Amino acid sequence: MAIDWNTMFVPSESILEIVIRGTIMYLGMYFILRLFRRQSGAIGTADLLVLVVIADAAQNGMAGDSRSITEALILITTIVLWDVFFDWLGFKSTFARRLLEPSPLLIIENGKFVEANLRQEFLTEDDVMGTLREHGLENAASVKRCYLESSGHFSVVLENGGGSQKPDATKAG
Repeated sequence: MAIDWNTMFVPSESILEIVIRGTIMYLGMYFILRLFRRQSGAIGTADLLVLVVIADAAQNGMAGDSRSITEALILITTIVLWDVFFDWLGFKSTFARRLLEPSPLLIIENGKFVEANLRQEFLTEDDVMGTLREHGLENAASVKRCYLESSGHFSVVLENGGGSQKPDATKAG
């Protein structure tokens, strides 16, 4: 039961290569997933991507697949730094935010479903109605506008006099 400390901590690949591989994989997967617009639910696409890639990178370091712990930690750090950088860039720049985050998508307008936008996001009227019912709305008639936000949540603006519902944003999920 000898422990090979050298294999465990000394990288077998160039640190620069690990950073470049992590960068290429993160950016490639980010922009591929970005094409699908948004992730439904409370976790965003970038968050899900980071979790999956970190889990894979950590597995390589833990399983000893000719990868050192140091390599896994460098790869994880690279991925997290790209994620933080994109969050910071979206916060600081309106232009970057428009590129990195999809704009809200109109789902209901004046009580009517916008069919083209439902199809675009693979949503059914039943999916949206389930969310509206969770917040006390029995039908779409009282909804002035309903948007699918970049976070995957729905925000709802009610018609004036639309019953006892508050006209503030409602979230799915």
